[in-house]
Amino acid sequence: MPRRLLIIDDALIIREIIKDAIKDTGWEIAGEATNGQEGIEQYQLLQPDAVTLDLVMPEYDGLHALEGILDMDPDAKVVVVSALDQKNVLKQAFRIGATDFLVKPFNNEALIQTLETLVPDSADSAIP
Repeated sequence: MPRRLLIIDDALIIREIIKDAIKDTGWEIAGEATNGQEGIEQYQLLQPDAVTLDLVMPEYDGLHALEGILDMDPDAKVVVVSALDQKNVLKQAFRIGATDFLVKPFNNEALIQTLETLVPDSADSAIP
C-alpha cells in the first residue's frame, strides 16, 4: 500500500515539483492545500502518512497549520519546506514540533530521502 503525502504550499509550482519528485517512489499524493487552515482540514480528512509544509502562506501560515495538525495528531510527520531567509519562523516551527526541514529550492533526492526516513516503506522492513 503506498504511503500518502499531503502537500501544503500556496505556490502551485512547488506542489508540482513535489508531486513530480515522488512519483514512482511508493508515495501517492493524498491531497493538497494552499494555506494553513485548509492544510489542517485536509489533514483531518485524509490522515496522510506525512506532510510537506510551507511556512509563509497567505491567510493562515504554516505555523498555524503545524500547531493545528500536531494538536490533532502529536505523532504527525511534518517536513517544513521553506526558504533559508525564514530562520526565525523555522526555529519556531521546530519548537512547535516540526519533524524535519528542507530548504527551497530543494533537491528531489533530498526530499525522497527525508520522506523515506520519516515513514519507511513497510515492505522494506518486512521480515521474509
